Amino acid sequence: MARIVFTPQLRRFVETPEVQTSCQTVREGLEAAFAVNPRLRGYVLDDQGHLRANVVIFVDGRRLREFRLLNEPLGPDSVVHVLQALSGG
Repeated sequence: MARIVFTPQLRRFVETPEVQTSCQTVREGLEAAFAVNPRLRGYVLDDQGHLRANVVIFVDGRRLREFRLLNEPLGPDSVVHVLQALSGG
């Protein structure tokens, strides 16, 4: 089963459960996590359902390049890391 893992920084604001899922795409995996904690959705997706500008997703160590459909396929052993992008100086 694919694993969806959230960055510890998000835990300051909302519960971020690690989710194991048999979902086929990143979006489906995220929806499984949002089912566990609906408040998490607002921290990861904007009001149009697109990935927020300050969030980065890696699938099996590769940065996700498509931010709207989130249709990157997941394999049975995939690991998805959802991170807040850091900025500042």
